Amino acid sequence: MRVLYCTDTYPPQVNGVSVVTALSVAGLRDRGWDCHVIAPAYEETGAATGAPRFAGVSGDEHVLPIPSVSLPVYPDVRLSLPDYATIAREVSTLRPDLVHCETEFVIGRLGQHAALRAGVPVVTSYHTDFARYCESYGQRWLAGTVSRYLGRFHRRARRTYTPSGPSRDELLRLGATDVEVWGRGVDAQRFHPRRRSMSLRAELGLGSAFVFVHVGRLAAEKGVSLIVDAFRLVERQLPAGAARLVIAGAGPHAAALRERAPRSVVFLGQLDRETALPALYATADAFVFASVTETLGLVVLEAMASGLPVIAAPEGGVADHLRHDQNGLAYEARDVVGCAAAMVRLASDRDLTRRLGAGARRTAEERSWEMELDRLDESYREVCERSAPIPDLRARSMQPAG
Repeated sequence: MRVLYCTDTYPPQVNGVSVVTALSVAGLRDRGWDCHVIAPAYEETGAATGAPRFAGVSGDEHVLPIPSVSLPVYPDVRLSLPDYATIAREVSTLRPDLVHCETEFVIGRLGQHAALRAGVPVVTSYHTDFARYCESYGQRWLAGTVSRYLGRFHRRARRTYTPSGPSRDELLRLGATDVEVWGRGVDAQRFHPRRRSMSLRAELGLGSAFVFVHVGRLAAEKGVSLIVDAFRLVERQLPAGAARLVIAGAGPHAAALRERAPRSVVFLGQLDRETALPALYATADAFVFASVTETLGLVVLEAMASGLPVIAAPEGGVADHLRHDQNGLAYEARDVVGCAAAMVRLASDRDLTRRLGAGARRTAEERSWEMELDRLDESYREVCERSAPIPDLRARSMQPAG
């Protein structure tokens, strides 16, 4: 069986969508699928085929790069050129059994159009709540238009995959008819408490402080400024040096956040997912998160797998995993004071931290990627089987016997 992925983000770009897509490709190949990818070309390597190895995935000749340019306000994001002819030719040449459109714009949309014209069944993914992004960027008036577009896009699919119950409900409201909750996996061996490193604590100058960590894109929709402001309140309530905040990630708000943050906050930039990131999670004492636009919140599951209690607002996909006073502490969305209070509570109670950290680890252990990939394999085969043409038995019976 052959599947073609059409995506506007793929390694070496690192984000939740690219990680899940690359894991899907590797996992399905292990299960006998012939997987091909159409993705943006990246300047770092000259082409998407030069993706470095991470999370068990390496670049290969089965990736077709489409020329792309950096967004002026967000250089880390690539905007692919609308090369429909190349995408349509790839669909025609490969003759896949299934096309999976991982994203809703440019490559994802053109891939969907080419597949439908070629009569190839299409499935889609809903990873990102773009309508809520509009509010984060001060463009609330666009939210309705974006929602209607997303509804039309996903209604064309035989099945749509989304990683949380709330996002499934949103898709159903938008008119999608076959929506499967899928993709809530985490590698609980790569992200594990045993990765804790006292040498890393010493290298970062953290000493015996209670360490909060945040991992993610430094952009408006992630709400990292709320975490910075909350930590400023935490420092006023605890003894000097009792708590530290470490922020890992890159994005258009990095410079502004550095200026806004207390001098004690450590900014690490983008980290290697295979080595540096697992060690950072496990070396911290708690994970703090502020985004309310997540369909999954992959970093939340990675932190839980690393044995960290999570402080977050139970919004979107995060609500599927966060259990207040069981594996973390919940606060109301956009509530700086509430976030700070939760941080102070954990930093002041190591027994609570250990109990919630153990609960977080148990949550992650129940969400194996291997199980999720088995489910995807089965789901793909079901869609292909349902989409296969029905033989014309009457015509066959009228043919003369051999």
